[in-house]
Amino acid sequence: MMKPDTNLSVRDLREILPVNLDYLMLERVKVIDENHLVGWRNLTIGDQFFQGHFPGRPIVPGVLQVEAMAQLAELAVRERLDPQNTLDIYVKSIRNVKFRRPNIPGDRMFVEVAVNEIADGEAKLSGTVKNNGGLACQAELVMAVRERVLSIPEPPPFGEFDKKDDDPRDVSSVMDIIPHRYPFLYVDYVSKLEETRVTAVKNLGHSEPPIRTYSDGYMVLSNSIQSEIIAQSGALLLLGHEANKNKLALFMGIESAEFKAPVFPGDQLVMILELPNLTRRFGKGNGTLAVGGRVVTELAMAFALVDK
Repeated sequence: MMKPDTNLSVRDLREILPVNLDYLMLERVKVIDENHLVGWRNLTIGDQFFQGHFPGRPIVPGVLQVEAMAQLAELAVRERLDPQNTLDIYVKSIRNVKFRRPNIPGDRMFVEVAVNEIADGEAKLSGTVKNNGGLACQAELVMAVRERVLSIPEPPPFGEFDKKDDDPRDVSSVMDIIPHRYPFLYVDYVSKLEETRVTAVKNLGHSEPPIRTYSDGYMVLSNSIQSEIIAQSGALLLLGHEANKNKLALFMGIESAEFKAPVFPGDQLVMILELPNLTRRFGKGNGTLAVGGRVVTELAMAFALVDK
């Protein structure tokens, strides 16, 4: 277990955390005590995620602030949840996430987590992200462990949600509506579009930046990003409405997100999101992410519509 006053560098963090270097959201970490860690992250226009979120108006995605807290939480509890380092440590749920102020290039993020309880193979933590202007994000997280699934099902045949010529939106028309771009665009196409409901698809590839890769080669999608995938589907529904054409949809918070099963490279992710009212300035929506007909993620989110 890490001792109080231990300081970790990027080199140390890369040896511990199975995250892609572009998605390492911490650069310095200090252990205050076993239940209290703090970390720092300098933000620069050279950060990869700014290239896709958003061109001309760069802002740290809210879910990457959650990811920063999750990475710090993992450092805090990994040796107690997985002392043999043989399991997949993951975010089981997040609640009461509020995005309060933006982080932009030039800011320094100060990340802090506190372990509130460890019992029955799970750890409950609270976290915050601040910059020089004050509180940017806060969240409650539950970290847990699961077996690394080494046996992956064979690829399914073409089905209902595979891309078709008459789909409502392909990736080009997706980019006509929402401002997200590579490497932070996570909707490939829209399979079904109804008045207050959207069904969108993301075919997950092995080279995606938010894929976690362990030293034994085990690969799994970061759970924090799953919330973003669903939220981008909601942004498509909102901004595709005629009344919202000169608006920008902002992800304001996550009431709750439950991550029920791992998501792997090669999976086809089907997102369904329901937004009851598309023209209110502030609103809420509920969505799911499914793989092979099985719901793996449930999300209750809050959003705001603002002028561009």
